[in-house]
Order: sequence, then structure tokens, then C-alpha cells
Amino acid sequence: MNAQEIVLSPKEQAELSRRARSATISQREDRRAQVIPQAAQGSSRIEIARLTGLSLPTIICWCQRFQSLRLDGVPDKPRRGRKTSLLAEAVCRVLEQVTQPRIGEPRWSRGSMARVAEISATSVHKLWAANDLKAHLTSAFKLSRDPHLEENFWDVIGLYLDPPDKALLLCSDEKPSSSLVAHATWFASGDRAYPYAIT
Repeated sequence: MNAQEIVLSPKEQAELSRRARSATISQREDRRAQVIPQAAQGSSRIEIARLTGLSLPTIICWCQRFQSLRLDGVPDKPRRGRKTSLLAEAVCRVLEQVTQPRIGEPRWSRGSMARVAEISATSVHKLWAANDLKAHLTSAFKLSRDPHLEENFWDVIGLYLDPPDKALLLCSDEKPSSSLVAHATWFASGDRAYPYAIT
């Protein structure tokens, strides 16, 4: 390929000159913006390689790319990046099982989940972080053994769905060692004193 084959329009010449002076483009794009005008001025590919310190195949590649794509061939092509190596099955297992710890364990650790899912602990951490999952913060509650639990449950739900007018609903906790007792304050209403809690 001869250097005379590249002919620049005034617009292309101005744009390449602007890119060569720009401080915001990559070094590779800057060097391409300098090589193409040299080739358009008639310099041989070997001479351009000697002046710029680039290899001859690189100069030839850039000139051919400019001829086929014009200014669109000056920037770097988008690169694919590293492909994910995690199997979809492992990802699903990590995300679904985070709320279901193994029997005898209160919660998952990165290491224990990694062994079960057969991926690295770092990958488990990245999956949890990307999905805002915090295995160490999962909590559970104990269901009451009260034989009237279901009946009471539906009574309370009924109050929320169809609240009575001018009524007060009071609820108490079954735990005798509730931390609210320590924070309870008393207030008087008429001849009685009532505890209330500030949480």
C-alpha cells in the first residue's frame, strides 16, 4: 500500500489535528491521529515507523483501518472484557440459598457458601455485594406455641382491615425480659398511671 492512497478532506485534517492536541484521548488514539496525516503527506510506512517508534505492521494496520472507516477508525475498538466464568446454576444457588442456612448453622459464611456452590469465596462476596445481600444480618423469629395463635392472628388482622371507630388497641409482648421495660416511663391519667415505652 502506498502512502499516497490516503487523501484527507479539510474536515478530516482539522479533526485529526484537534485529536493530536487533545489531552483527553488515549495515547493510542493520539498516535493514530499523528500517523494518518504523515501517511497522507506522502511519508512511507517505513519512515513513519522509524519516526514514531511504532512497528511497521502497526502503521500498516492503522492506515488500512483509516481508509476503510475514516475518522471512525481512529479510536480504539470496544473490547469485550473478561467473560464471566460463573455458571448460572452456581449464581442461582448462591442467591437463593443465602436466606436458608444449613442445618446446625445460624447463617452462611462466604467460605461455607463457596464450598456448597463450588465457586470461590471472592465470587460469593461479589455476588452478595452486587445484590445487596448481607448473610450475617439475616434474622429469624420463633413462632409462638400458643394454641390460640391463629385465632388471635386473624383477630388482629381483622382490626387492621376494618378498624372500629374510637377504639384503642393495646398489644403486649410475651417476653418477660423485654428491653422495653428498662426504658419504660410512667405517665398519669386521672387516678391511674400507665407505662409507655420510647423506642
